[in-house]
Amino acid sequence: MLDKQLQDTIYQFEHKQGVVVTVDKSSDQLPEAIKSGNSVIIITLQKFPFAAVLDEVKNLPNKTYAVIVDEAHSSQGGETSKKLKEVLAATNLQEAEKDERYKEENDPEDLIRQSMQARGVQPNMSFFAFTATPKAKTVEVFGHPGIDGKPKVFHLSSMRQAIQEGFILDVLKNYMMYKTFFKISKEIEDDPKVNKKKASRAIARFLSLHPYNLSQKTEIIIEHFRQVVATKIGGKAKAMLVTDSRLHAVRYYFEFQKYIRENHYTYIKALVAFSGKVKDPVLPDQELTEVKLNGFSEKELPERFGTDEYQILLVADKYQTGFDQPLLHTMYVDKKLSGVKAVQTLSRLNRMCTGKEDTFVLDFANEEEDIKNSFQPYYELTGITKQSDTNRLYDLKVKIEERQIIWQSEVDNFAAQYFKSADMHDKKIHALLNSFIDPAVDRFKVIESEEEQEDWKHTLLSFTRAYSFLSQVMPFQDAALEKLYAYGRLLLNKLPLKSLEDRFKLNDEILLKYYRLQKIKETNIVMEHQVEYGLEPGTEAGIRKDKEEQIQLSQIVDAINTRFGTEFTAADQLLFDQVGIDLLNDDVIIKQAKTNSFESFLPGSLRDKSIEKFIDRMDINNSTTSSILNNEKLADAVIFKYLAKYIYDKINAA
Repeated sequence: MLDKQLQDTIYQFEHKQGVVVTVDKSSDQLPEAIKSGNSVIIITLQKFPFAAVLDEVKNLPNKTYAVIVDEAHSSQGGETSKKLKEVLAATNLQEAEKDERYKEENDPEDLIRQSMQARGVQPNMSFFAFTATPKAKTVEVFGHPGIDGKPKVFHLSSMRQAIQEGFILDVLKNYMMYKTFFKISKEIEDDPKVNKKKASRAIARFLSLHPYNLSQKTEIIIEHFRQVVATKIGGKAKAMLVTDSRLHAVRYYFEFQKYIRENHYTYIKALVAFSGKVKDPVLPDQELTEVKLNGFSEKELPERFGTDEYQILLVADKYQTGFDQPLLHTMYVDKKLSGVKAVQTLSRLNRMCTGKEDTFVLDFANEEEDIKNSFQPYYELTGITKQSDTNRLYDLKVKIEERQIIWQSEVDNFAAQYFKSADMHDKKIHALLNSFIDPAVDRFKVIESEEEQEDWKHTLLSFTRAYSFLSQVMPFQDAALEKLYAYGRLLLNKLPLKSLEDRFKLNDEILLKYYRLQKIKETNIVMEHQVEYGLEPGTEAGIRKDKEEQIQLSQIVDAINTRFGTEFTAADQLLFDQVGIDLLNDDVIIKQAKTNSFESFLPGSLRDKSIEKFIDRMDINNSTTSSILNNEKLADAVIFKYLAKYIYDKINAA
């Protein structure tokens, strides 16, 4: 219910001894806290197991309860939340079990009705939840009916108000966007037909993990941090890089280490955060972990990052939500973000602290309109356009049953045992329940098409999620839905997972030919003033929209080049190559490159010599040369970004 941050905050409030108790060691503390009559009990939802307090249910006084939830996510409506209701509402439920004989003496249908009743609204319980990013489901579960009958928030302190009153910073005020332009080529004679979606993803992954791409972005990030961010907040400012995957985080980490080492930036150190183990194809014999790379435990990371020793944190799906570090000033984003995820991620920057006057976002992956559309629903008042339609549960149920993977006789036999079993961890009960589920697993495996398997699995998952949510806000009397929900949840856990080995792999089919990373704009993303933004309720039909399509590899390459390609032509490439060759043979350039650091080499004769060489070769591409001569920014980009590093490295490698 309450995470540690909120636990600490509430416990620090002035209160009388014995009124507030924190269940912070084990769930065994909970029954005693309830019996002792403590007015405020601080506990995480995960420490509220039904079994731990089952023996105490009959001893509970007939009280009313206020359940305060930090972060009102839809996950609060799962089985653990249901068990919390079963405990606290026990004395108000006529069907509440008084001892183990109850389950033995009652018909399974009675027990199913009890289970359905426990999911819904309880007369002695009120739920209060905090969230900055309510989903449509959250509004329906925690909202109270307004004049129009639709659920409304109980109290509002909006993002707009919080920014205006100085409680948080506006993370969209200083936003810089980069765009990557590239061109790829098919390097094999054959033109095989491939799965369009899988091949496109593989090519995108190939490009995003390409060493040149990572090295260019690493240079921009570290130099921006060094020259701009490092002086913020009295020299204590920190930054976060949000990456697309665990492998991206690892590759970036090594690229950071290399760039920092080569440039002798001893005052910049980076940490990396990701879950589990990563096997990098480049290092096939190693299993990389966050602990191995950082040199200390995961639990130590937040505190270590808060010290002066570390400045940049590279993350992959960690610390993008709930991470509270006020010194975090800048975020570098190399991952597609949208909706709630975008708001939660970028909002890591909004914490106030002494000396922090602004924030900054440098985004390699997203469009301005997409970020604006992600924030707009949560800027002021979040509502819903209409309430959810319960009929979609029956639509999903029909789709599930059409395939005849689940047999009703097995569901009925499963339910008869499941709803009267007190201990689901009992080996005999577990084996018996599995005997009713395993036949469905076998029928699922027989489906030959992987796409059809995934479609059916997605339908079942949609049903369980929809029922878990809708059963909290609408009373259900259909026992068939409760039985299918219970059966489906356990069946989903036993269905085979899609193997990562099935991922489309690229070997030498594709080559990166042209690449340019360009700053597009610096902007202040401004939200529109809307009193209320209406979210659409969930309407999942249970069938995935993406269908498998076979297409020739060359068509995918052409489509990607059309979407992401640069205005570079073959003539441009030839021009740059020829100018590069001329500069590599220039005695002045050779001497300066060999006797200076790269930073000292840049202000030398390179610019003037480069302009001379471009003029000498105007016959190759007059249009591009004229653009370079007349556009100082373009000239700097071509000379200092495209040619300088290449020439310097070539000369010193010789």
